[in-house]
Amino acid sequence: MSDFQLKYLADKVHVHRWPKDSPDWDESTIVQLDKTINKNPEKKQIVVGESIIQIQTIKFYSIKKVGVTVPLFKDECTMIFEAKFGELFAHVHVTIKNENYLDIFNQLISWRKKYFPSNEDNH
Repeated sequence: MSDFQLKYLADKVHVHRWPKDSPDWDESTIVQLDKTINKNPEKKQIVVGESIIQIQTIKFYSIKKVGVTVPLFKDECTMIFEAKFGELFAHVHVTIKNENYLDIFNQLISWRKKYFPSNEDNH
C-alpha cells in the first residue's frame, strides 16, 4: 500500500447523486451530507490518497473521471470526480481558494497523472 497523501482545506464542497439513474439516496444520507459538507460553511478537510479521497469523515473510492482546473479570472482550483461512498454513487465538486491554490493544482495534476493515467486520454 502506498503512503501517498495530500492534505488541504477546501472552501466549498458539493456532493450529489450521480449518475441520475443510480439508486436514490435515503433522507438520512442527504441530511448527513448537507450538515457535514454541502451546506456547512466551514472549511472541509480533504485527504487525497492513492485511490481514496476523504472529505471530512466520508471516504470516497472507485474514483473515476477526475478533472482538475483553475477557472478563468478566479484565484482558485477546482477538482471534480465521480466516486462511491458506501454503496452509493456520487459526483463531487471541491473548490480550494487557498493562497497556494496553484501549488495544490499542480499536486492534484501530478496525482491524477500517476494514479489515473487512463483519465489523461479522456480530454
